[in-house]
Amino acid sequence: MPAPEIRTGASREGLVVGAVPPAVRVAGVLLLLAALAGVVSAFPTYLEVDGRDLVLGGSAPGVLVALLGPLVSAAVGVSLVRSAVPKFGLAYAAVAGALALGQLLIELYRGRGSTARPGVEVLAGERVLTSDIHVGPGWVAGLAALALTVLAGAVAVAVWGRTVMEDGGALDAVRGPLAGASVLLGVGAVLSLTLPAADVPDDLVTDPATGLQVVVTREGPQALLERPGLALLGGLLLAGALVLCSVTAPSLRPRLAAVGGLLAIAVTVLTLGLGGVRDAVVSDDLRWTVPGAALLVAGVGFGVLTALAWRLRRP
Repeated sequence: MPAPEIRTGASREGLVVGAVPPAVRVAGVLLLLAALAGVVSAFPTYLEVDGRDLVLGGSAPGVLVALLGPLVSAAVGVSLVRSAVPKFGLAYAAVAGALALGQLLIELYRGRGSTARPGVEVLAGERVLTSDIHVGPGWVAGLAALALTVLAGAVAVAVWGRTVMEDGGALDAVRGPLAGASVLLGVGAVLSLTLPAADVPDDLVTDPATGLQVVVTREGPQALLERPGLALLGGLLLAGALVLCSVTAPSLRPRLAAVGGLLAIAVTVLTLGLGGVRDAVVSDDLRWTVPGAALLVAGVGFGVLTALAWRLRRP
């Protein structure tokens, strides 16, 4: 067995990397393929709903939301293929795969099962009624990206115990506060997901007979746990994985593994939060909601925690 290698650039924290199993590079290739499929999904027709072609990257905010995750996954995939800091990439892949499983089921419902019980949905920034849906190449590519991410996560979990990468405990002193903040943000993100990030405002109508003003409620988009079947199961899996990963990511060792896990959560929550901003900006019918703002704040918070874990290098 080859002797462990002390990486020169990280010698001050005692980073030691042993022999890297070939499956680590397999996880990296899967992440790269998922990133490629994610980029492809942004530009062709996503879904055709009642004769309207919906495109994920049909606007500047839509392009940002569609490409944020794939670009980060591509960068991490390259690092895994190079085997530079393997447990950083493996932690990212494992957490991203866990979070992608619920999203995969939600996408299957959107493209295949939503017409069984038609309702108002927000798809690609447009408020539509899901009475007639035909899948497009964008939906197929997006589904492939999620499936490849789940597969990469499964490979990362399988190879984690056989990958040697240790440090001098540079993050140990602050793991407790880091985990506490991560759990609070994770629970806040899940609570924010229980309501739509962008919703339809109620109408204020004047009764011509009496002159009284009454509030008329308009049907808005469905929240994460309001959909039936596969979508409900996917929502529950996404919420559960988000809380679980928020607990476990700060405890991963070495420090760079915690950085990778937190980065995957940050990218996922930021994408969901920015999706609410995109919906409110693109559609004249939708308004950004307080839960949508809270979700975006949670995503930024996870980004801050990721940066803190990256910067705290002194033992």
